[in-house]
Amino acid sequence: MKAMVLAAGYGNRLRPLTDHTPKPLVPIGGKPLIVHHLEKLATCGFKDVVINLGHLGSKIPEALGEGSKWGLTIQYSDEGPEPLETGGGLAKALPLLGTDPFLVVNGDVWTDLDFSKIPQTLPENDLATLYLVPKPNWRDRGDFSTINDRVVETENPEYLYAGIAIYHPKILDGAKVEKFSIVPRLKDAISRNQVGGILLQGEWDDVGTPSRLSDLRALHGA
Repeated sequence: MKAMVLAAGYGNRLRPLTDHTPKPLVPIGGKPLIVHHLEKLATCGFKDVVINLGHLGSKIPEALGEGSKWGLTIQYSDEGPEPLETGGGLAKALPLLGTDPFLVVNGDVWTDLDFSKIPQTLPENDLATLYLVPKPNWRDRGDFSTINDRVVETENPEYLYAGIAIYHPKILDGAKVEKFSIVPRLKDAISRNQVGGILLQGEWDDVGTPSRLSDLRALHGA
């Protein structure tokens, strides 16, 4: 299975830090957020990683190179100065990802998830498996609920999407390389019972604000 790390966003809520540093390169625990992901991917046997580029994108390959430091082969999907959002970013990267299910990890999340436990495929007919976390107190509303490990939409969703998922390329059938969110296609798949859910146990944060970044650095170092 190949992996894609999403790294093209602006990181607006972390400004002014992200005015000069792409959010995935913000350090916690002595290394950039994205490096924690790359190390985990390499440790559990991933070989091929795609990273999309957008805001300050040239700084990411400058920092990471072609992946040999971690025993990985990194390919870059450059979206230019205007990021294509989740759907457009995945659609543009599909030629690099191939025709099999692939792992997607948001480059700006912090987690102690054991990547070796991530499923290496999808159940037959499924288009996605999402990792979910209990709704944090800083969010007014969750994203999804689950019933028997299937993702469903409810009036009061109790879980937040954790920024880690396995997608089948078919979820992008007919998509053009343009700016769009994957969410409508994902919700359509959920309505057809084609999306599984796994509750992420352990530490997780999307490093969304300076205060949460400070809290994480207090625990793990800068």
